[in-house]
Amino acid sequence: MNEHYYALILAGGGGTRLWPKSREKSPKQCLKLGGEKTLLQATAERVHKIVEWDHMYIITNEAQIKDVIEQLPNVPPSQIIAEPEKRETALAMGTGAMMIQERDPDAVIMNFASDHTIVNEKEFIRVMKAAAKVAEDFSHLVAVGIPPSFPHTGLGYIRIGDEIGTEADISVFEVERFREKPNLATAKAFLATGKYFWNANNYTWSVIALEQAFRKHAPKIAEALDTLRPHVGKASFNEMLKNVYTEAESISIDYAISEKVDNLLLLPGDFGWNDIGDWKVVYDLGEKNDSGNVVLRDASNGELIEYESRNNLVYVNGRLIALVGVKDMAVVDTSDVLLIMPKEQSQDVKKLVAQLKELGKKQYL
Repeated sequence: MNEHYYALILAGGGGTRLWPKSREKSPKQCLKLGGEKTLLQATAERVHKIVEWDHMYIITNEAQIKDVIEQLPNVPPSQIIAEPEKRETALAMGTGAMMIQERDPDAVIMNFASDHTIVNEKEFIRVMKAAAKVAEDFSHLVAVGIPPSFPHTGLGYIRIGDEIGTEADISVFEVERFREKPNLATAKAFLATGKYFWNANNYTWSVIALEQAFRKHAPKIAEALDTLRPHVGKASFNEMLKNVYTEAESISIDYAISEKVDNLLLLPGDFGWNDIGDWKVVYDLGEKNDSGNVVLRDASNGELIEYESRNNLVYVNGRLIALVGVKDMAVVDTSDVLLIMPKEQSQDVKKLVAQLKELGKKQYL
């Protein structure tokens, strides 16, 4: 393992499309969702095969900090950062990078989301090490793009330009531009060109190249990070972090940096990537029974009985759920909420959560 390689795992998202299991105090990355480990634990253990535990940093928020520390006992608590407010990915990645830079000015950071799954772990490790090697020149930012398997309308896309070389037998391309979530016809056109990749926000860069990018393209965030630097490792850090976050711009890393720079490269990452973004994805990845139903539970309690019911996702929670003639639905049972919907409308859960916020029903958020 290269002594200058570090990982930053973003674990502060809300996961509103996986409501009512995913809540403000227990977001999706802290849930098991049918596996033996939470999504965060699975991510950290996968990343640990690239960097040592003491080279791993986690950025989450104050509501989850205790849970994250308990779930990841091998990560030093001083490397688990609690954001006082949500300010999107630019400030989160910048804060983590700044802390790592104060420790190692020659650091190369691989950024990971805490709620993604990987099928081919060996290939994932190979691609990420190749991306880090490319970023070692301190002059390029690197994205790992996912080869699209279907015309997805819920993801952003990255268009590649010329191939400039290879690393570990993996092609390295210049990036031409970013495109936001397209409609279906546009997404189909993207795939037909063979030039577009899904944007998984899976970035790798040296702290030197990232700092230069912030100073040129997002100077307000660069100034905020400069304010924090003298307080790293000191008792004053958390209080200063609150002050900085109160005033800081809320903007994604794509809008702040990636779409503006002219030194971004892309490596394809064909390793079976999935973003656990909604209940339909949970169903698609789940183990089906003979009726095509996926049954999930947090513990052994809870039971499902079904009659002529197929291709459903059912999350049981301590009581019997009975289905008769139910097809292609998601049924998610919790102690205080029962969600029932067609799987195909899983993206609309976010709209339902927005309604709850407008109605002031904080107890369900």
